[in-house]
Amino acid sequence: MQDRSLEFVVENAGERLDKLVVAQVEALGLSRAQVQALIRDGRVTVDGQQVKPGIKLRGGETITVTIPPVAHDDTVKPEPIALNVVYEDDDLAVIDKPAGLVVHPGVRNETGTLVNALLARWPQISEIRVSEKRRGIVHRLDKDTSGLMVIAKNDRALMALMRQFQARTVDKIYVALLEKAPKTRTGRIEAPIGRDHRQRKRMAVQREGKPAATEFRVLDDAFPDEHALVEFRLLTGRTHQIRVHAAFIGCPIVGDRVYGYRRQRVALKRHFLHAQRLEIDQPTTGARLHFESPLPPELEDLVAALKRAV
Repeated sequence: MQDRSLEFVVENAGERLDKLVVAQVEALGLSRAQVQALIRDGRVTVDGQQVKPGIKLRGGETITVTIPPVAHDDTVKPEPIALNVVYEDDDLAVIDKPAGLVVHPGVRNETGTLVNALLARWPQISEIRVSEKRRGIVHRLDKDTSGLMVIAKNDRALMALMRQFQARTVDKIYVALLEKAPKTRTGRIEAPIGRDHRQRKRMAVQREGKPAATEFRVLDDAFPDEHALVEFRLLTGRTHQIRVHAAFIGCPIVGDRVYGYRRQRVALKRHFLHAQRLEIDQPTTGARLHFESPLPPELEDLVAALKRAV
C-alpha cells in the first residue's frame, strides 16, 4: 500500500494550517489531532516547506498533504439496505438518497447508514484507504435532505472527485420550500459560516467563520400563504450551508426544526430540501456527467396541497 498526496491552493489569508487541512480532508475522516501529527511528521508542506501546525497562512500558498495508508478493518458491517442507484460505472455511483438515511456511522447511528449499505452493495469500497466510517463518501447530505450523491468506488476515483469539489467544478443544485419568498427573485448570499458558540451542534453566520456563498432563484412564489419554491446553487460546501443562509435572510426552510420556525406552520416530518441536480466529471474519461432527481412524493404532495389552500 502506498502513500497518497492531496494538493490544493490556499484561497484566504489568516487561516490556521491545521484547521484548513482538516476541512480539506474531511471526507477521509482524519481528525485535527491526526492532521497535526501529519504536519509534525513532515507529511504536510507549504510551498514545499515543512512548517508548524498553527502557522497562519497568507493566501496563495500550495499545500501538499501526503496521507499514509490506513490499515484495513471491518468495524462497519455491510447491511443489505436498498439503494436507488441512478448511475454507476467502474469508478463511481450516483444514488438518490431518501430523507431519513444517515450518511455515515457516528454516535447513536452505528448501523443502518449509507456507508453500511455501500459496503454491502459494492464490497470493493472496503478497500478504499480512508476511515472505515467514510468509505466511498465524497460529500454529504444531511439526514433529512434527500437527493443526489456521488459515491467513489476506489481510491483513485475518491481523490479525483475530492479534487473536483475542492476546485468547485462540481455543480450542485438544490430545491427548497421556504417559509416566505426572498426580497428578490434572484440573488447571492455571501455570509461566513462557523460553529455556533452557544449550541455546538448548530452552525451560524459568523464574522470569523469560513467563507460561504450560495446563489438562489425563485421558481414559484404563487402560494396563498407566502411560501416560495426556491432553487439554490452551492458555490462552497459548508455544513448546513443552505439551511443557515436561508434562515440568515429571514426565509427559513419549511420543516427545518434547527434553523427554522419554532412553531412549524406545515406538518412535515423532514425539512423541505432536495438535491435535485448534480454535474461531475467522470474521473477516468473526463466526460461531464449530468443527473437529475424529481421531488419525492411527500414534497410534491405538500406543494400541491399548499397551492390548493385558501
